[in-house]
Amino acid sequence: MRSLQMRLVLVLVLLIVSVMVIVGTFMLNQVSVYYFDDFTEQMNSVFNAEVFAVLKNEARAENGAERLSLALEAYSSSMRISGYRNYYILDGKTGQTLFGSNDDEVVRTPAIISALGGKIGQEKRISSGYIDRANPIVVDDEVKYIVYIKDTKQDQQRLTASMFMIILRTMVFALLFAVILSFFFAKTITTPIENITKGAKKLSMGELEYELAVESNDEIGTLTETFNDMAAALNATLAKVEDERNKLDTLFLYMTDGVTAFSGDGTLIHYNPAAVEMLSFDTEKDKTYAEIFKELGVDFSSLSGMDGSFEEYNMETGEKTLKVSFARFGTEAEEAGGVIAIIHDFTTAAKLENSRREFVANVSHELRTPLTNVKSYTETLAEAPDAPPEMRERFFDVILNETDRMTRIVKDLLTLSRLDSAKMDWKHENFSMRKSVENAYRAMEMEARRCGHKLTLSVDASLPDFYGDRERIEQVFINLLSNAVKYTGKDGKIDFSAENYDEFIKITVKDNGIGIPEKDIPRLFERFYRVDKARSREMGGTGLGLAIAKEIAEHHGGEIKIESVYGKGTTASVTLPKEGKVEE
Repeated sequence: MRSLQMRLVLVLVLLIVSVMVIVGTFMLNQVSVYYFDDFTEQMNSVFNAEVFAVLKNEARAENGAERLSLALEAYSSSMRISGYRNYYILDGKTGQTLFGSNDDEVVRTPAIISALGGKIGQEKRISSGYIDRANPIVVDDEVKYIVYIKDTKQDQQRLTASMFMIILRTMVFALLFAVILSFFFAKTITTPIENITKGAKKLSMGELEYELAVESNDEIGTLTETFNDMAAALNATLAKVEDERNKLDTLFLYMTDGVTAFSGDGTLIHYNPAAVEMLSFDTEKDKTYAEIFKELGVDFSSLSGMDGSFEEYNMETGEKTLKVSFARFGTEAEEAGGVIAIIHDFTTAAKLENSRREFVANVSHELRTPLTNVKSYTETLAEAPDAPPEMRERFFDVILNETDRMTRIVKDLLTLSRLDSAKMDWKHENFSMRKSVENAYRAMEMEARRCGHKLTLSVDASLPDFYGDRERIEQVFINLLSNAVKYTGKDGKIDFSAENYDEFIKITVKDNGIGIPEKDIPRLFERFYRVDKARSREMGGTGLGLAIAKEIAEHHGGEIKIESVYGKGTTASVTLPKEGKVEE
């Protein structure tokens, strides 16, 4: 606060000094201006038209310079000729001094140069050490003589020196007065600020009832009133915060979701009864994040930062399915802020959701392909009413086959739950594997062509009949072809082949599509797993197709393999034993 007072004193002193310097400079400058103007006025009054006429007349005489000097003697008092102001008679052609009121050497000045040209010469230069005037005496259009008046400004210098001393004494007195006055002025400002600082310290120590006295109606008084209002508002706000805290504690205690809070090092610092019930931990001992959420397998330090976001994880504990949401709390300045975890028990909801997803997934995936085929062949017939009878008959056969297959699929969807419980209603029979392969090819040919792909079929001539569920086997082939069509770019190539080996039949679907990342291949047969969720959802995929195909193949004693290079293509193969070893 003392430094503020000294700064105020310094500012006032500098202000006084600046004003005095500016005023002094202005006054000294005005002395020079006044002296020059006075000299000019005197010269103009002396050298009027009448005097110039007299001087011209004297200049015509043979001894014109001498007679001009005598004439000027008569005007010496009017010109105030003295020891520092003199007159000279100069030659009008050479500028040489002919006569003068003293013996000083006359130096050619701008005024003399102007007079040599026939003009009255006088230059206003306040900084110059002299003032002069040169009057040309023109006889018969020729400058014959120059009357030159020069003032050395000694009188002005004495006046300026006297005024400078007056200004200097005045400045010293003003400085002393300013220092004394500024100390009193600064005190009137710093004292209220000291009181406000004292009040702020009391507030920081918890004395919220402290109030400052308002001693003025100026800005300082307004600041003091504002400080008192702030203290009162802070007191009311803290009371409100305490009330809200009590409400939150009550809500925290009785809420159905579990809540746990951990410090920056992962130590449990807060929990509610619902969290204890869900997580079943011992409240008698100090617990940490690693102990409570060890089944989760998520590192405490890797949880998201304090940017308003949160992370959700599913957690299985006993027969419960829990959803845990983590979010950090604290400030950005705290490098190790704490973490709060909200635990929600959605065991029942998860079971219902899984059932719903299973049903919707099967319906979406299994009905989309036959519906698309029926629509494609129907549109083709509608757009080609003059198509050959053979073509129309073949198209109608495909439509009827696809319609029948949709009917069977709808019926099978109602018994999907039996697949896991070994209660599936299988229809085993001997059938032509060659014909089944061709049926799958025809079912997907139109869709492949619509997508701009080239679908080729290669069937071994010695392909034997097979014992099993024909519809399910064809479902496997169509599923693999459908995936190839979906995940192959425009103008792609898809090869569908059936080969006969000594002990097994191998059906292969090879494409040059987008491929599958290596890390995703082991999970392809997991139910509801999708490599590219967005693309699968756009294409109508659900992640059930390969899982169903795998179970169908294994039911017939076979297996499915997927080989893929990401960005280059995928090869899916179904290997089935010739004996048709079905599981009963």
